[in-house]
Amino acid sequence: MIKLQAIGHLGKDCVTNVVGGKNVINFSIAHTEKFKDAQGNQKEKTTWVECAYWTDRTAIAPYLRKGTQVYVDGTPELRTYPKNDGTTGASLNLRVASVQLLGGKGDNAGSGPGNGYASAGSSQGGSSVSQANDITEPIDDLPF
Repeated sequence: MIKLQAIGHLGKDCVTNVVGGKNVINFSIAHTEKFKDAQGNQKEKTTWVECAYWTDRTAIAPYLRKGTQVYVDGTPELRTYPKNDGTTGASLNLRVASVQLLGGKGDNAGSGPGNGYASAGSSQGGSSVSQANDITEPIDDLPF
């Protein structure tokens, strides 16, 4: 068995479908690598991974929005297809086993969907942990 682990940002909001009576969440993630070529010029290479997450846990779908950073793992598949110019193209696809939210571009930690605190197996219910802006007592009154 081959297993692929990837961290990347979603290129667009996910799409949830029902195929053959089963739920699938489709999304794509990208990772951009910056490097210098032999002449010392700065270059970028972006790798896209098309993801299919077959699951009954669709509660994570509203959090899979464009720009959100995620960790995914699963089984990779390489698909080939004919391009308009007659050549053969290839795409990297991943049958996702698990997904974990890591955050998003410009996110403030703890501020709504995409904050990194939810994962495919976690509940999305309320939390009893106070946020910094929920403090009502004077901060300079320390107990020690």
